[in-house]
Amino acid sequence: MRLSPLLAAMIAATASIGVSKPSRGQTIQSLPDAPQQNSSDLKTPEPAVLDAIASGGNQRQSLMGGTPKTALPPQDRTGSRSWGEPPRPRYLAASLPETIAVQAKPRTALVLHSSQTQVAVPTKTVEQSVPTTLSVKNSSPTQVAVPTKPTKLVVPVDASPTQVAVPTKPTKLVVPVNSTAAELPSQTPKPPQLSPDSIEGIAQVKPPNGIEKPSQLPEPTQLEPPSTQPPLSIDSIEGMAQLTPPNGIDQLSQLPEPTQLEPPSTEPPSDSSEVRVLVAEVLITGAPPQLEEEIYRVIKTRPGRATTRSQLQEDVNAIFATGFFSSVDVQPEDTPLGVRISFIVRANPVLRQVAVKTEPPGEGQRIVNQEKINEIFSEQYGSILNLRDLQEGIKQLNDWYKEEGYDLAQVIDAEQVTPDGTVTLVVAEGVIEAVKVRFLDEDGNPIVDENGNPLPSMTDQEEPVGGNTRPFIITREVELKSGSVFNRKKAQRDLQRVFGLGIFDDVRFSFEPGTDPRQVVIVVDVIEKSSGSIAAGAGLSSASGFFGTVSYQQQNLGGNNQTLGGEFQLGTRELLFDLSFTDPWIAGDPFRTSYTINAFRRRSISLVFNGGSGENNIKVPNDDDDGDRPRIVRTGGGVTFRRPLSEDVFKRAEWTASLGLKYQHVAIEDSDGDVRPESTDGELLSFSDSGEDDLTTVQLGAVRDLRNSTTQPTNGSLLRLGMEQSIPIGSGSILMNRLRGSYSFYIPVEFTNFTEGPQALAFNIQGGTILGDLPPYEAFIIGGSNSVRGFAEGDLASGRSYLQATAEYRFPIFSVIGGALFVDAGTDLGSAGSVPGEPGEQRDLPGTGLGYGLGVRVQSPLGPIRVDFGLNTEGDSRLHFGIGEKF
Repeated sequence: MRLSPLLAAMIAATASIGVSKPSRGQTIQSLPDAPQQNSSDLKTPEPAVLDAIASGGNQRQSLMGGTPKTALPPQDRTGSRSWGEPPRPRYLAASLPETIAVQAKPRTALVLHSSQTQVAVPTKTVEQSVPTTLSVKNSSPTQVAVPTKPTKLVVPVDASPTQVAVPTKPTKLVVPVNSTAAELPSQTPKPPQLSPDSIEGIAQVKPPNGIEKPSQLPEPTQLEPPSTQPPLSIDSIEGMAQLTPPNGIDQLSQLPEPTQLEPPSTEPPSDSSEVRVLVAEVLITGAPPQLEEEIYRVIKTRPGRATTRSQLQEDVNAIFATGFFSSVDVQPEDTPLGVRISFIVRANPVLRQVAVKTEPPGEGQRIVNQEKINEIFSEQYGSILNLRDLQEGIKQLNDWYKEEGYDLAQVIDAEQVTPDGTVTLVVAEGVIEAVKVRFLDEDGNPIVDENGNPLPSMTDQEEPVGGNTRPFIITREVELKSGSVFNRKKAQRDLQRVFGLGIFDDVRFSFEPGTDPRQVVIVVDVIEKSSGSIAAGAGLSSASGFFGTVSYQQQNLGGNNQTLGGEFQLGTRELLFDLSFTDPWIAGDPFRTSYTINAFRRRSISLVFNGGSGENNIKVPNDDDDGDRPRIVRTGGGVTFRRPLSEDVFKRAEWTASLGLKYQHVAIEDSDGDVRPESTDGELLSFSDSGEDDLTTVQLGAVRDLRNSTTQPTNGSLLRLGMEQSIPIGSGSILMNRLRGSYSFYIPVEFTNFTEGPQALAFNIQGGTILGDLPPYEAFIIGGSNSVRGFAEGDLASGRSYLQATAEYRFPIFSVIGGALFVDAGTDLGSAGSVPGEPGEQRDLPGTGLGYGLGVRVQSPLGPIRVDFGLNTEGDSRLHFGIGEKF
């Protein structure tokens, strides 16, 4: 991966070493006057050694490109700052250790030249302990005089560790203004193989004979490998700043990049060593005043101490590690007193703005706005760009992506800084290339073909392979689409919707690489369950007598998630049936519209005429003198459409609307199947005189659901509104309008502590009325398990209008067992007399009543199994059973 220079500099900052703060008062000393001494005794830095330092001391980080640039040319010292005192008058370094042994492994020969620099040297006599003899093993000592011009030194290939012999006492030297040229060997030996890349063989101080404890040179700072921790996961670092040779040098082996640095070996010193030179002065050029102190604080190169190429590399890394600089160059110059080291730096611009560019680019893929970016980086605006602070801001931005669910999104690059101080971050958001489907076996493994190869995943346009469900049935439930950004929270909701189809045992997500490496393919892995069932049984009912039943259910008809159900009941008198077909989402509809078609023939005892208690029931005549209870036989069918009223089909809609059309042929019959339009008292039980009515109605409904759960709500509310308008066609020409409404709300409480679980106060109020024609069997009934408990079914009231209210306290007892305390109240609002035939008054129903009691709830796969015991105001009690909460 090729990285931009800004990001590479940030990585270098995190990989650079830490350095200690120098004591500036201990590294610069003014030398006292000393007696005159022969110029041949003066030791000056060897030019080849100086050039070796120069070759390793120049480094620059380019913010505009990824390739290293050459060092800056020598600059005017005006405006530059020296370590310690001002650069004039010059100062000489403090005393060196008596003996320095340098070891180096044989490497490629290296011959370098120093810069051409004229240096003014004070004429006063000074006293200084400096090396006077350069001793090389297997070669004779060479006397070196201070030259007025730089010279070239070639080191033999077979040179052994170099020793610099220093007298135990300072030697008084006189530095002449004009000295002769250095005397070089007549023959140029073959140079040794020196490695600029090596960080091993750090020079160590060895005591001369007779010296028990030599002065120690400062230990080199250990280099640590760069961090590979987030926010950026990077395999390689390109464009890092390189040390470059001074002008005139064509080629130089480069130091390793910061990511390639390794801690120094703990093994004993080898036979090789880096070249060391004495530092006379340290200058900083190009740094703003507020940043000069920061540079002096982090570098370890000091006047009066020896330095090496590795030490300069460490200083360059340390300066970069401050995060304030885009380039760092090192320029060494020889002086009669040692080497002048100049750090030429370029500070980053002032940060004005941070922008974000998505990768791959595309409209609608930007998931973070500029306000959030400014919130993260606002504290850095108006200050010199610091790469460490910028990287901390990038980490915060990556953390924000994770908190928002964008687990695949991360900052992968930082582009160049514009002249106006704008940094552009490149973010790989985790764009989805495609959504596919794959079927798994019941063990969760991919289904294979006859050759043992896994079956391929399928797009929504393909036919199913290895399963029954068509892929588009699954992918249309997934909000994550091609071109969108992966979001963990959306993915969780998608899994819940797919699992909620009811046709899978397990649903999970997996990922495949896309054809574009910057994108990802989401694979929805599903395990299908058996979706069809058939059952048979027999029973006895008061409405049909003995009967046998056969039922069939298919929840995934044709792989389209369509439901087909049918139940047939064959009794001693007639055949009853109930057929239905449901499509939960009409194909191609963008609003998730569903529809249900049903056809039926049902037979039941009407609670309007016959209550659960069996007292004062209305009867129809038959061959038995005692009469018979009337049966209501309804034959017909209808269709109902439902649609969530939401622009986003993947979000839970507050409102759901429904529209339906139903036709019923209603007949009043006795147990033998004969039509009986009147009761034994002569009251008409149907709207028409024939005992058979045709009832065609149009139904409108709306539901607003704000509950936190559909099975065990503890918070929120539920509002239901409905209207049913009949069309006066067929027998009876009935024209009526039924209105009904219900409102429930829930309050979470903590009144008991039997066990952990949800507790809530639940309230419900509902009512309704019928306008226009009213067939007696369509009247409202009150009383029973879903009405006022404590009363039998339909034994409280039967009227044209009604009003009912309930209050419950629901609480857990232990495990799957819960309890409830309840109070129910209901009234027909005095409308019993407006029902044709006045069935409520004939049965002597109270019309208004109150019930109260307690109940037990047992959680089951079908929902809560409800058992309630209620008492009523009439002094009676009743045990009620049901599935699901009352509301």
